[in-house]
Amino acid sequence: MGIPTRSPGRFTSGVWRLFLCSAVIGVGTGLAAVTFYWMLSRATTLFMEELAGYRPAGSGSGAPEDPFRGNGPDRPWVLAVLPAMGGLVCGWLVFRFAPEAEGHGTDAAIKTYHHHGGSVRARVPLIKAVASAVTIGTGGSGGAEGPICQVGSGFGYIMSRWLGMSPYHRRMLMAAGMAGGIGAMFRAPVAGALFAAEVLYRDMDLEFEVLVPGVISSVIGYAVFALIRGTEPLFEAPDFVFNNPLQLLPYLFMALIVAGGASFYIRAFYGVRNLFRKIRFVPRMFHPFLGGVAVGAMGLFFPQALGQGYGMVQRALVQGTELEALFGTATVGFLLLLFVMKVLTTAFSIGSGGSGGVFGPALVAGSALGGACGLLARQIFPRMSIQPGAFSLVGMAGFFAAAANTPISTVIIVSEITGNYHLLVPSLWVCTIAYLLARKLSIYENQMPNRLSAPVHQGTMASAVMRNVTVADAIAALHPDKVTVVSGSTTYNTLLGLHSSGRQASYPVADESGRVSGMVWEEDLLSLVSHGETVGSAVTADDLSDGLVVAFPEEDLMTVIRRMSEESVAEVLVQDEAGSILALLSMRDIMGMYSRKLTTLQSGEEEGYLPGGYP
Repeated sequence: MGIPTRSPGRFTSGVWRLFLCSAVIGVGTGLAAVTFYWMLSRATTLFMEELAGYRPAGSGSGAPEDPFRGNGPDRPWVLAVLPAMGGLVCGWLVFRFAPEAEGHGTDAAIKTYHHHGGSVRARVPLIKAVASAVTIGTGGSGGAEGPICQVGSGFGYIMSRWLGMSPYHRRMLMAAGMAGGIGAMFRAPVAGALFAAEVLYRDMDLEFEVLVPGVISSVIGYAVFALIRGTEPLFEAPDFVFNNPLQLLPYLFMALIVAGGASFYIRAFYGVRNLFRKIRFVPRMFHPFLGGVAVGAMGLFFPQALGQGYGMVQRALVQGTELEALFGTATVGFLLLLFVMKVLTTAFSIGSGGSGGVFGPALVAGSALGGACGLLARQIFPRMSIQPGAFSLVGMAGFFAAAANTPISTVIIVSEITGNYHLLVPSLWVCTIAYLLARKLSIYENQMPNRLSAPVHQGTMASAVMRNVTVADAIAALHPDKVTVVSGSTTYNTLLGLHSSGRQASYPVADESGRVSGMVWEEDLLSLVSHGETVGSAVTADDLSDGLVVAFPEEDLMTVIRRMSEESVAEVLVQDEAGSILALLSMRDIMGMYSRKLTTLQSGEEEGYLPGGYP
């Protein structure tokens, strides 16, 4: 994994210390997930059921329920007020105590990983958990993935800081906390580790170093959560099967639709976010309140779009072939309306500055879009025995894969949260196509394109690139001019005339036998400009000649850079073994070669891999 050796300390091995810390983080994130699960349940019961008399259909039960039924009196109008009140409380908590807890927490965790060395203030996990529970519990449309990612990453940072670990290990443990939170909260131990490694980048790239710590944390976090809450998947799904390859055709059409739907989700979310950021006359603390007002107005007429909305996913899965019985003759229209309303309520709940995740709403929106596609496909292809519920399951995988640029981990996480692994082929098919179509956009705006672009890898990556480019490669690519060599008796005026041509900055000085013995450096030459004619003939190249640094064609550029740094020179003379002069290579030339090499690697024009896992 390339983990650095630790300095002497508490443990005997840096690797084992990292793994042991990952295990402890798994325990902590598992307990945090249990606590956050309880907070969400209690907040939903208190506000939506007891105050509004509205009981959303829950996951794990596919039985249809009346839209208004609960422990308190039926007061639908309260739903118009609750999200605004939740936004008011959330805004005060977040902007008063921890502004970085605003919005969807996964994106904040990604930003911290790439730009802040994994540093998270200790108060952030607590504020994020409470604010998210209030937002979602009062009807705001959000999910648990963002809060638990930020809580888990915060736990990882706090432990690494307490142990005095390096920024490298701090980032690893922060990612392990993200993995542990996802693995526990969604009962998805495999997907938790993959998600933490994949979500950091927009292109087809992974943060390989976090996989093993992520697996340890995710599995232990899941085990802790399962011991307390049980091992049942998040959703109950029929035993859907894929036994007709011809169904890949309607699944292809669905991939196109969910890719478009994911683009709409992203544009709507950031459109609303940017709209609120332009509101200057209202303090940001009250923006979630305004967003809650809009959510409440939508929820008054369409309550199914409030809260997490997992019950709607459960209905579509369990009653996959009987959706018409649940939603009437206008089933496709209802599902499309659910999709649009879920996207809008999420945009106003979280985009306004509220606290919550975007994964849960994406599951609902993708499930609705997939279910609608399945119903239409069953009418268009009546002989294929299409199950609309299967399309609903695959649809929510494809939708989030396109929205988050996480095609691999999304396939696994949807399989784990439904307990159904028989749809892996259509899921991979849809997720890959949807991802390729929508990969220029992302619901996580702080994702880096790939490891080559990540600030945390710039130093290591630059070294890896330079070690694989030789001096000969640089000369061939840059096509330098023929080197002008001067004699020791060359006067200052002559040197200045040569320099004014702009073809060369420094000049090798050769003795009578033709052997290069030194260099006239540009800075030494120009330092005498103010003296003018008084030194024109009196100063020669021998007077200005200084040390010589030589490079050879077979050497790599990293070796040359190190030598130039040690000798404090800006140029090296490239010679072959016979002593023939081939070129002058400056630091500017080397940086130009690095930029050129990096561009070809990023564009895929060159095949192969560089050391250290950099493609």
